[in-house]
Order: sequence, then structure tokens, then C-alpha cells
Amino acid sequence: MNIELQVLGSALRAVAEEMGAVLVRSAFSANIKERRDCSTALFDPRGRMVAQAEHIPVHLGAMPDAVAAVLEHDPGPDDVFILNDPFAGGTHLPDITLVSRTALGFAATRAHHADVGGSEPGSLPATSRRLEEEGVVIPPTRLDEAVLESLLDRMRNPDERRGDLRAQLAAHRLAERRVEELCARRGRERVARAMDELVSYSERRVRAGIAGLPDGRYEAAEVLEAPEGDLDLRAAVTVAGVELELDFAGTAPQHEGNLNCPLAVTRSACYFVVRCLTDPDVPASAGAFAPVHVHAPAGSLVNARPPAAVAAGNVETSSRIVDLLFLAFGQAVEVPAQGQGTMNNLSFGSDAFTYYETIGGGQGACPNADGPSAVHVAMSNTLSTPVEALELAYPLRVERYVLRLGSGGDGRFRGGEGVVRALRALEPCRLSILSERRRHAPQGARGGEPGARGCNLLNGEELPAKVTRDLVPGDLVTIETPGGGGFGSPGDSVH
Repeated sequence: MNIELQVLGSALRAVAEEMGAVLVRSAFSANIKERRDCSTALFDPRGRMVAQAEHIPVHLGAMPDAVAAVLEHDPGPDDVFILNDPFAGGTHLPDITLVSRTALGFAATRAHHADVGGSEPGSLPATSRRLEEEGVVIPPTRLDEAVLESLLDRMRNPDERRGDLRAQLAAHRLAERRVEELCARRGRERVARAMDELVSYSERRVRAGIAGLPDGRYEAAEVLEAPEGDLDLRAAVTVAGVELELDFAGTAPQHEGNLNCPLAVTRSACYFVVRCLTDPDVPASAGAFAPVHVHAPAGSLVNARPPAAVAAGNVETSSRIVDLLFLAFGQAVEVPAQGQGTMNNLSFGSDAFTYYETIGGGQGACPNADGPSAVHVAMSNTLSTPVEALELAYPLRVERYVLRLGSGGDGRFRGGEGVVRALRALEPCRLSILSERRRHAPQGARGGEPGARGCNLLNGEELPAKVTRDLVPGDLVTIETPGGGGFGSPGDSVH
């Protein structure tokens, strides 16, 4: 990469990072300002992603679909489009995306809003069966004050929603200024050429990484823990020269509940795994995805059709797709043992407040190191809400937040530890939990022991992996997150 391209590429990435900083610092909800459950990116005039901030993997791989959906509506220079429809560029309904033009292309932000008017506070109901139960469905729509107020009228805590959406708009205004300044300083044509070359450069690097993988076809199977029983996930990975094909034939049909993934989410999980295995430091752009071809049967869990519910597909099924693909690639190259494979989604709320968080857990051990403990991994990349911020803003008290010692699998290298997080309700509210790895433990690798399964408790009584319940003041919800699998035989332990 020549010096000029390095400079311009860094400048574009800096704009995306600054957009993220503006969004986080301007947001109202703890979910965005504390957990940083949001993402930002820049696109060229053709709608190709050229730069992204290092935010949420499940958001960023799906953002190109959102920009493509907006492009069909011929956006004008001053237009801002809003959308969350999972079947028109979105992921799940709480993730609201804004797209606007810049002096050279487009800016996009995506943020997880703590409520979008679903049947349950937090808009992540455990028992939804149709998309409309999960909140307000927003197709690509020009955003103005009337549209904004109409949407807010159908959501809980409208002042907080308004504040978070205005924080997203502030990030877009920043992007418009910064891209205009960059074009004025360096020349519009030079910046446009740099965008083209960044896409090509990323593609070349990823193709080189794929070339380093052994050619062949590698198959794997996993399961999702649906309330009514396990659902099959299957994948076949074909490595051929500098191309990859990921085929999900044999995966179960779309779910009557909400474990379904729109295709954009499935692609996000695929791109994340390929980036991890080929060139983790490659500049994230459309070029990095070009050599990866995803085939998912229409009407399946990994390519659902409307009006399927998708609340858990975005957060839980995406995480399990990552496990599935690493299992397949593990037949060709060394990969870590399995991590927690879940985001441990937890929502509390009423008409007065809504609070949402994900909870970290153990990651699988590596071939040469222990797995990290208490981290958000795979398709999540969020922080934990600080106890002080949570208790100041919501009628909840954190009774316990500790490492779940002994939950990591034994091995030559140990799996990371999960956590125990216990929250007490201080006023009546509703609880929703979406989680995985409660029936099946994360597996070890090369003789390593599995990590501990997760567990959800209400006042000491075990709850299902997916559940919605009423809470009264004093109820204590405890989440014990899974540990990571160990790597290598425990008899060879270096500890």
C-alpha cells in the first residue's frame, strides 16, 4: 500500500471512528453510551463499504444491505433515511439504521435502541412468532420531524429514543463535514480513487489469506436450543484457490419462534469468521467480502422469509453460526476451542423504563494460550454496563457480579471463565431472557474438556434459556454464563 493510500485510508477510517465517538458521547440510553451497542461506517458513491469503525460485527457485515436498500429509493443530497426492517437491510428491529449522503458517498450508523414498541419491554420477547410482535417495522423511509414523531409515538420511553436518534443524526452531520473537508483538502478525484483502491487492496489481502488455507470441502453440524427441542445447523465450507464457498444446505427450516436469521445476519457471521482466519488486520471494506460466497436455503433458519420473527436470530443464531463455521474450518486449520456461543440477552422493563444488556462469558482456549474470561466475543463486541450507571438510571440493583470460577474447561490450556451477574428488581417489571448453551456445553478441542453450561435463575429457581416473566419488587435474576472449552489433553497441562 503506497503512502498516499495509507494517509487517505487512515483519514477515512478516522471519520468512521469519530462518528462512533460522537454517537456514544451524545446518546441518552445506557445501551449506547455505556455498552456502546452501535456501529458506524462510510460507503462510496456505488454503495460499497470503504471504512468502518471497530464496533459490532453483526452490525457491520449487514450494513451494506441497508445502504443497498436505501439506494433503491434514490436518496437526495439532504435526505436521511431510517430503517430497521430485517428483510430490507436490517438485522432485528431494535437495531435502527440511518443512512445519509456525504460529499462522496454515504454515511451509515446503526444503534441498538432499548425499545422499539414490541409486545414486551425491550422489544426482545422470548415467545414472538411474527415480526410485528417485536416492534415497529420501519422500511427504508425518508426521515423528517413528522416521521420521527410518528415512530416515537409507538415506542416506550420516547424521550430516550429521541435522544438516541438525535445522537445518530449528530454522527451523520459530523461525517458530512469531515468527508467534505477531506475532499477539499486532498481533491475529490484523489479521494474517489483511494476509495476504489481500498476496496481492491482489501480483496487482494483476503484472497491471499484464503490461498493459505488447504483446498478442500469441510462439513460441520451444530444445534440451536429452541424451546421445543434442538434445531439443526449445517454448513459445508469449500476452499478453492482464492475463493471460499459457505453452504448451509441441510439447516433446519425457519423457526416458528424468533431464532430466524435474515440473510444479512448470516453473511455477517460468515464474514467475521473469514476475517478472523485469513487476515484479521485487513482494512474492513467491501473488497474483504468479495471472495466469500454464501449459499443459504430460502426459508431456512439462516435465510428466513417474512413475516418470520428474528429477535433471537440476530443475537443468538448468529453466535452459533460462528461456532458452526469454526468447527468446519477446524478440520483444515488450527482454531480455538468453543467459547460461550451466546450473548446472554437480558431485558427488564415496563411503561416507565426499559433496560437491555448482554453479558460476557468464557472464550475457548487457543492452541498456545488460555481463553480470556468474562468477555463479549464473536458477533458481539460490547462493553458491560457499569454497576454505578445502571443503578443510577434504572430501578435495578446489582447484587453480584463476579467470575464464575471453575466454569472454564480443563486442558493443556484452560478455557476462559464465565461470569455470575445477579440483578434485583426494585419495582414491578417484565423480564425477557434470550440465551444459548443452556443444554449443550461449549466443546473443548484436541482433547480439551468442555466449558460449563450456562444457567438462568429467578430467586434460585432455574429458568428456560428463552423466557419472559413478570417480576415483583425484590425478585432476584441471576445469570451464570458459560465457560470456554479447554484446548489439548488435561494431562499435558502447563499449569
